[in-house]
Amino acid sequence: MFEQLYRQRMELSKLINGHLSQNGTHLTAIPSLFFSRYPNKTGPNYGVHKPSLCIVVQGMKEVLLSQERFQYGPADYLVASVKLPITGQVTQASSEQPYLALKLEFTPSEIVEVLRDTQMEADKKENVKRGMYVSKIEPPLLDAVTRLVRLLENPKEIQVLAPLIRKEIIYRVLQGEHGGILKQIAIEGSSTNQISDVIEHIMNNYEKSFKIEELAEIGNMSVSSLHRHFKEVTAMSPIQFQKQLRLQEARSLLLSELSDAADVAFRVGYESPSQFSREYSRMFGLPPKEDIKRLKQNKDKTINA
Repeated sequence: MFEQLYRQRMELSKLINGHLSQNGTHLTAIPSLFFSRYPNKTGPNYGVHKPSLCIVVQGMKEVLLSQERFQYGPADYLVASVKLPITGQVTQASSEQPYLALKLEFTPSEIVEVLRDTQMEADKKENVKRGMYVSKIEPPLLDAVTRLVRLLENPKEIQVLAPLIRKEIIYRVLQGEHGGILKQIAIEGSSTNQISDVIEHIMNNYEKSFKIEELAEIGNMSVSSLHRHFKEVTAMSPIQFQKQLRLQEARSLLLSELSDAADVAFRVGYESPSQFSREYSRMFGLPPKEDIKRLKQNKDKTINA
C-alpha cells in the first residue's frame, strides 16, 4: 500500500508542477479544482473554507479553526463539510521541495446525489460533530483524485469524465473513517444540515446585526440547541463566527481600496471604529493601518524576489 501511495503522490506532484506556471493557488481547467505551490513557509492566510477535499502532495499545512488546529501532510487529507472562516499556513516547504497541494470543492447537492445513487445509509439523528476533520488517505481515494487530475492532459475529456470521477471521489470520502460527518450535511432535517442553513444566512448578512432567536428560527431549533450545535460544528459561537467574517472582509477591503479604517468598519457592520480597531488588532496582530502596510511591503518583497 505504501509503495502505491508513493507512486500516486509522485505522479500528482509532476502533474501539479506541470500545470502551474507560477507559485500560489490557482483554479484549473476542471471546475472547482485548485492547485497550490509555495516554495517557502507562509504566514497566516485568512479566508472562508468552502465544503471541500484538500490533499497535500508535498510539504505540510496547518489550519486553525477558532482555537483548534488541524495539521496534515502527504499521508492525510482534510475535509470541510460546511463553510468555515479559518486561518491556514504552510508549515513545511523549500525551494528544493515546494509545498504542493490540491483542493476540490463540492456542494451538498453533489453529496445528496451520491447518497441517492449508491443507496448509502445515513443516520439523521447521528450526533453533531465538527465540520472539519483530517483522515489518513487510502489508495482508492488517491487513485480517483489522480485520474481526475490526469484529465488536464486531455481537456476534451473533462466535460464528460470529470463529473463521473468527482462522484467517485465524494463516494470514497463518504466511505472513509469520518464520512458520516459529510453525510449529515446532506440530510434534510439533520442538526448539521440545519446549522448549515444558519451559517449560510450569517455569511450572506454578516454586516447586519441579528438576534439569536432569529437564527434559531432559521435553523428550526431552540436557542439552546442552536448554541450547542453551532459551536460543535464550527468551534465558535454565532457572534464569533460573524466577527471573523467581518474582520476578514474588512482586511480585504482595506487591501483592495483606498478607504480608511473607519469607513470600512461601518461598511462591515461595526458601529464603533475604536471597537473595530481593537478587534482587528486582536485577530491580525496589528492595527488596520499598520497591518495593511506590512501586507503590502511583504507583497512587494515577494514580487521583487
